Amino acid sequence: MSKSRKLSEYFEKTQGIGVLATTDASGQVNQAIYGRPHFPDDDETCSFIMSNRLSHDNVKHSPSASYLFIEKGAGYVGKRLSLTVIGEETDPEKIQAVRHCNIPTISEEEGKYLVQFHIEGVRSLIGNE
Repeated sequence: MSKSRKLSEYFEKTQGIGVLATTDASGQVNQAIYGRPHFPDDDETCSFIMSNRLSHDNVKHSPSASYLFIEKGAGYVGKRLSLTVIGEETDPEKIQAVRHCNIPTISEEEGKYLVQFHIEGVRSLIGNE
């Protein structure tokens, strides 16, 4: 099974909380709570639906990001994804099609972006696995 298939299954079945870390052009770090990533049909990419806020502005200027996911439950179990932006989609129908649920969560005034990332690396929450 390929890397993204394993990740896709993991994120489909696992509850928890995620944090996306981005940096601006000067290196100032921002962290924001984000839902689970969306996985297309290939093995190397994922995407996040973003509003027109600081995280989205940051990835336009600095394409590297990190996503930390902590599983619900006792202990410190989860995943860390090292990411690089490879594209962006603004078509509302395409964005709606990848949502985990059909409940709109981003207002139309804020704008919506489906930002695609290449997965550079995957590690466990603790350690170097």
